[in-house]
Amino acid sequence: MSARHLTEFHGLPVFDFPSASAAETLPEPGGVAWRLRYDWDDESEQFEQIWQRFLGAVRTEDVRALVVGAWEEEMFEDTLGPVLQRVVDARDRFPALRAFFLADVESEENEISWIQQVDLAPLLTAYPQLAELGARGGHRVFTPVDHGALRSLRLESGGLAREVVRGITGSKLPALESLELWLGVEEYGGDTTVADLAPLLDGGAFPALRHLGLQDSELQDEIAAAVATAPVVPSLTSLSLSMGVLTDAGAESLLGGQSLTHLDRLDLHHHFLSDAMMQRLRDTLEPAGVELDLSDRSTPSEWGGEQHRYVAVSE
Repeated sequence: MSARHLTEFHGLPVFDFPSASAAETLPEPGGVAWRLRYDWDDESEQFEQIWQRFLGAVRTEDVRALVVGAWEEEMFEDTLGPVLQRVVDARDRFPALRAFFLADVESEENEISWIQQVDLAPLLTAYPQLAELGARGGHRVFTPVDHGALRSLRLESGGLAREVVRGITGSKLPALESLELWLGVEEYGGDTTVADLAPLLDGGAFPALRHLGLQDSELQDEIAAAVATAPVVPSLTSLSLSMGVLTDAGAESLLGGQSLTHLDRLDLHHHFLSDAMMQRLRDTLEPAGVELDLSDRSTPSEWGGEQHRYVAVSE
């Protein structure tokens, strides 16, 4: 499994801003999420030219959602900073902007762990009305920020640094309803521990939180055990512990902990559960009306005489 291009964002269909040579009618500015990305068929146009052409061709005052895709041919260096800075500097051109996603890149373009993400706090400071923020790549820093409007934060990573988690939990985000963190693996910088998640699991960090995703982790069993008694859970309506190396031990913790029958949805897809454990989860949760995702059951790989489990997205 790998990260895929967005097809919808902020409730809007994603529309690729066409290349300079394309004779394409543009949609209404507020009716789509605009994706700006490097075109390998037109290597003469770099992101700066694409950005300036977009500012000139689209009534940016009405743009509600913006997505940055591949920003250049070679995306292996620390080059996202100038891209984000252009968006920050253009804050006055986008008074209606409510959603932003940085680095909507597939593995064929660049591996997720090779994307050197940047601090997203300056964007939040520049756009105090932003409601949804997402980014993909190797997240290493997130400066704590006060932001009264952000409702959804999604960080996709093959290895999320603990400093990012600490920066998020140290932020004041009173409107935050949905938080998804792909924690990844240590090999690619994912050094977040269950202890680092404690301020989030304690329930005091974000009072409006209704959806929590702690996903794609090689510590998924330990996270499940912590979630089983976490004070944040009763206020949630959906929970995702998907994409990681969840085994029967982690699921046993969930079943033996606090009730999860109040949830609308529990997402455990990409897991390593036995048939018997999957049935126990169904028997416990589905009669209560919980939508349970147990898809993509995975099988451990074997080498060196040992079994090895893997997260859904790492490199």
